[in-house]
Amino acid sequence: MQSPAASPAAPHAACVAAACRQIETASTPPSLAELAAQAGLSAHHFHRVFKAITGVTPKAYASAQRAAALRTALSATQTRITDAMFDAGFNANSRFYAQADAMLGMKPTQYRDGGRAARIEFALAQCALGALLVARSTRGVCAIALGDTPEPLLRELQDRFPHAELMGGDAAFEQLVAQVVGFVEAPNLGLDLPLDIRGTAFQQRVWEALRKIPAGQTVSYAQLAQRIGMPSASRAVARACAANTLAVAIPCHRVVRSDGALSGYRWGVERKRALLQREAKPQGETRGETR
Repeated sequence: MQSPAASPAAPHAACVAAACRQIETASTPPSLAELAAQAGLSAHHFHRVFKAITGVTPKAYASAQRAAALRTALSATQTRITDAMFDAGFNANSRFYAQADAMLGMKPTQYRDGGRAARIEFALAQCALGALLVARSTRGVCAIALGDTPEPLLRELQDRFPHAELMGGDAAFEQLVAQVVGFVEAPNLGLDLPLDIRGTAFQQRVWEALRKIPAGQTVSYAQLAQRIGMPSASRAVARACAANTLAVAIPCHRVVRSDGALSGYRWGVERKRALLQREAKPQGETRGETR
């Protein structure tokens, strides 16, 4: 595995981190030319380096940051849509409404009202690690959760979207759920699903880096922080892993402490251990095992 220090992009990690901070604090997203000039690089070179370090383009990073700001603004009690629009850095109604649905997975008024009138398909199943819940919005899979029993998993989904219409999935959705179950049973098969990923720009950087860790390998929180160009952000990386709501699809279970010990996992350390043990085995040796 190539270390961050060996990467051609590593010498530019500091300027990319500075660019991320500039995007996060700007009232309106800075242009590629502005970011490149600040970094002292050509626009083409900066774009390539930024993507190599963060896993996304500067434009995608800015969009994620704006989406996070929009979600925060809409989550405030009795927020007006226009206030949320300006707080998130949108200066024109037309641009806001053109992009908001893609950012939120639903209309702004629906998101503000806890998912009112939004439809979310879900299914409960059993897998080798216990109860499993999979949920999908119109944008993609928005939740994969594991637990001892199904009831708490469903309550958590209802708490996230208190006014959404939760409905059982159709036959096609059941096939998708079967894919997730199959991946838990045999991780080396891989899992490629359309995802509805909702998080801050920083969280999305961490989650993108997580998806690049191959099955059967682990990294420490410190190593993951280095990979996103923020070597001093180990604790923030750990918090981003803990905020992940898409078990196995975003493999936060592949991150361990620097001494190799297993630390907290949203769905239980024993499940984290079981997932890592399954991924360490050759394909075909994990099917049929149960908790």
